[in-house]
Formats: sequence, C-alpha cells, structure tokens
Amino acid sequence: MPRQSRQCPGGFVYHVWNRAAGRLRLFKKDEDYAAFNRILLEAHERHPIAILEWCLMPNHWHFVVYPQRDGQVTRFFRWLTHTHAMRAITHRRVLGMGPLYQGRYKSLPVQCDGHLLTLLRYVHRNPLRAGLVKRAGQWRWSGAWTRRHGDGTMRGLLSPWPVDEPADWQRWVNAPQTPGEVRDLREHIRRSRPYGGREWMLTTAAQLNLEWTLRPRGRPKRDEEGHKELRPL
Repeated sequence: MPRQSRQCPGGFVYHVWNRAAGRLRLFKKDEDYAAFNRILLEAHERHPIAILEWCLMPNHWHFVVYPQRDGQVTRFFRWLTHTHAMRAITHRRVLGMGPLYQGRYKSLPVQCDGHLLTLLRYVHRNPLRAGLVKRAGQWRWSGAWTRRHGDGTMRGLLSPWPVDEPADWQRWVNAPQTPGEVRDLREHIRRSRPYGGREWMLTTAAQLNLEWTLRPRGRPKRDEEGHKELRPL
C-alpha cells in the first residue's frame, strides 16, 4: 500500500510512538535516557507543543500530545527523532550500521473522553507490563514519574490533561486493564487507526483520510455470482 500522507491538524489529541530498527535498543543505560530528555527539552523549546504524557522504553517510546495548531506534531517529532538519531549514532560511533529507528513515527488521533484515560493508563503501565518496575509510576523515564518527582524544568514539559484525572490515581493506574481495552489499544497501534468510539472513529477517519485503517484486512469474499461483497467498516 502506498504511504499515506500525514495529517495532524490541531485540536485533536494524538498518540505518537516509534520503535528502534531491528533488534537495536534506543536506550541501553541511564545516560541514554537522560540524553533523550535533554533533546526533548530542546525540541520543546524550538517547537512548543502540549505534552500530556510520555514513556521511554528500552526499544520504543510513547507520547500523548495535544497540539492547538496545524503542523505542531510534524515539526516537533520530526526534529526530535532526527536529532536523537543523529546524536545517538555519533555518540555510539555506529555510523554505517543503519538507521536507529524502524521508520517514521506514527501519530494517530484519540477521542478526548474515557478513551484518552484508557490510553494514558496504557502508556503509564508500559514499564509495569515489561517487568521494569513493580508499580506504575515508578519508572523514572516517563511523564508519570516526572509529574510527581521530576525537577521544575522537566515538569514544565507537561501540560494539564483535558479530561479529569481519577481521584485515586495510584489504584487506577495499577489496576489491570480489561482484555477488551488491551485488545482495542493493540489494534489501534497495529493498524495505525484512530482510537475512540465507533461513530467518532468513522467521522475522524473520514476527516483525516484514514478510512483505510478501519477496513477489514484481506480480500473481500465473493458472492455466488462472483461479485465482491461490500463489507461494512
């Protein structure tokens, strides 16, 4: 399938993620994470954007952002990923070893309601699911940890959520997500599709030229006369 043009107009919340190429690790030691945080601060100074959360994992990262103007997502993440790749390759002295990232970052809209809370919880729980910490929020290289324990400079990267945070945050974030929530989120990531309620997804996909992400995969079945069946989204 040809590469789809990226459309990230302001006014939507976006889940943005990227992964290391092959079996590479983006971050091997604490200094690698700290170096990325320094680049993150630079990126935010050059191309400001409202960051709701982020989480750095050994071989990938997640961000949740809320741009107010068209083009903010592209400018911010293009500079962030390009600068990180160039500096990491130079620092590790692996020039000629291929790209650091598997490709360009993915950025998909998220409905600003309970679906956003479900996504934020999923991002918070990444280190817990990977066995890196015993409780969500203990992972130092995340917005969840930074919001409560980080210095003023790093906390300044984080913007308030556009939805109410659960009153008992610790219990909420550490409670396992339902199989349905995990399934829908993984489908959102695997298919690069918007994440939200059905009607919102249909409307948003049409607005952003993402209808193809909602269609069933595979060839449509043919009826008895050999005509392709039209399958609903």
